[in-house]
Amino acid sequence: MHTQQTAPQPQKIRIGTRESKLALLQTDIVMARLKGLSQSLEIEIVPITTKGDKVLDRPIAELGGRGVFVKELEEALLRDEVDIVVHSLKDLPTDMPESLALASVLDRNDPRDVLLSKDNLQFLKLPAGSRIATSSRRRAAQLLHLRKDIEFVDIRGNIPTRIRKFDEGYCDAIVLACAGLNRLDLQSRICQHFEVDTVTPAAGQAALAVECRSADKAVLDLLKQIEDLEGRLEADCERAYLGELGGGCSVPVGASAKVAGGKITLTGCIASLDGQELMRDSITETVNGDPNLASRAGLALASKMLAAGGKQIMDELRRQTPNVVSAP
Repeated sequence: MHTQQTAPQPQKIRIGTRESKLALLQTDIVMARLKGLSQSLEIEIVPITTKGDKVLDRPIAELGGRGVFVKELEEALLRDEVDIVVHSLKDLPTDMPESLALASVLDRNDPRDVLLSKDNLQFLKLPAGSRIATSSRRRAAQLLHLRKDIEFVDIRGNIPTRIRKFDEGYCDAIVLACAGLNRLDLQSRICQHFEVDTVTPAAGQAALAVECRSADKAVLDLLKQIEDLEGRLEADCERAYLGELGGGCSVPVGASAKVAGGKITLTGCIASLDGQELMRDSITETVNGDPNLASRAGLALASKMLAAGGKQIMDELRRQTPNVVSAP
């Protein structure tokens, strides 16, 4: 009888990461999980600066190219300068190189988007003409669908930098991911959580992703041991939806999946840049822990929405935003 061979466990792991406080906190989470498997495992942190970290004077949507917070990390993997890299999963494009693998999804936090505002006003209570800061077309489009009497301004930098700019009067409100604020212990600044049927999050939002070389079986085996199964199912469902839509370019597409009781429920959203057109739908399927069934649910919802008018919105978005990448 043939038995699958397990590769010997590596003695040392080099982890590539961005250098922001949040990125390093996320790397610490992965490192602690790995140390939980083996205290003798030697871990080296390798800081890497991405294009998205370097170019701060232009909107992310203007930078172009493959994921602006991902490319340099993946290149370090391909050059064998690191063994694994840690990402915020929402930053990782769905069209990954064959030589690299999404080896582990873990530690999913609250996937919702949140609002910070002057006087802690809720979104619908903000005065007309309020300036709301976000670098995400997905967020702006969905909020414009709710209100046309507000203005969006681009904002760059890590979360503490964005909050400092808000505090200094750069804007009247700011939209951020809840998970980042939670991990940085800044949740007290939140004045409103947007539910997923009001502002649908980015695919993979709030989850950590660990990427490695596809051929590195020992590392793949190790990383599989720290994976959160529910987080993986939700990620595979959301990423399948995004991939089927062709949402790799700068488009306002959201996807949020939740596993409960052997089933997965996916909410998906497609919006025009001006918020005039917005489609949102959901699907619930039985998955019983099977990632393939989770992916199939994502594909099914994407196909349904494309057929119901989403294709026209996506085609128009591609004409308006060729060859650029925007923050999810």
